[in-house]
Amino acid sequence: MPSLEIADIAANLARLRERVTRAAERAGRRADEIALVAVSKTFPVEAIRAAFEAGLRHFGENRVQEMQAKRPKLADLSTRWHFIGHLQSNKARLAAQLFDRIDSLDSVPLAQKLDSAAGELGKRLPVLVEVHVGGEATKNGVSESELPSLAESIATLPHLDLHGLMTVPPYSDDPERARPHFRKLLELRDRLGERLGCRLPTLSMGMSHDLEIAIEEGATEIRPGTALFGARSKKAD
Repeated sequence: MPSLEIADIAANLARLRERVTRAAERAGRRADEIALVAVSKTFPVEAIRAAFEAGLRHFGENRVQEMQAKRPKLADLSTRWHFIGHLQSNKARLAAQLFDRIDSLDSVPLAQKLDSAAGELGKRLPVLVEVHVGGEATKNGVSESELPSLAESIATLPHLDLHGLMTVPPYSDDPERARPHFRKLLELRDRLGERLGCRLPTLSMGMSHDLEIAIEEGATEIRPGTALFGARSKKAD
């Protein structure tokens, strides 16, 4: 990775933090309330090292095999790895081993497999439930109507720790169109917390193009990728 690109990541992060600060101010919030999970999928380990050196500690990957190849090369870094893609049940054990949190849990069978895997590893695994808020047939996630029963099932599993909700709204060139989806996720999180009688602190929503809207609607985590690392190649998509 050329040194210019490494320098660019630090500059990109500075610009991103300024965007977060301005959005937080508009919402009457503090910028330090919002965590950044850098979406490093398809980018090389050198880019991740550069982002770490610039101050980032949370990274998101969406393929178990890619993480399996990357993690040994980054074992010296004190990072937290988030799985953000669609997780197949047959990869649950490996995912529980490689990742510090699963951000895209969307079914009871997957929850049960992750719980079993975490138990074998002697760990309690934090998870987010991915909620399908946009009605797109191609998107993953649990429906609004199925969310309560899934969350109640997770609450009975001894090796999973439900931290909150995640969503990916329908993409639009106009970020404002994501606002009702982000607002809906906040409402679902608050209602679910009341139903379960526990605090669900995490709302993971908003990416490079719509993170300001997400912050204004209550995001506690955003998932920037291209704003940090640049555009992915067509081959990587």
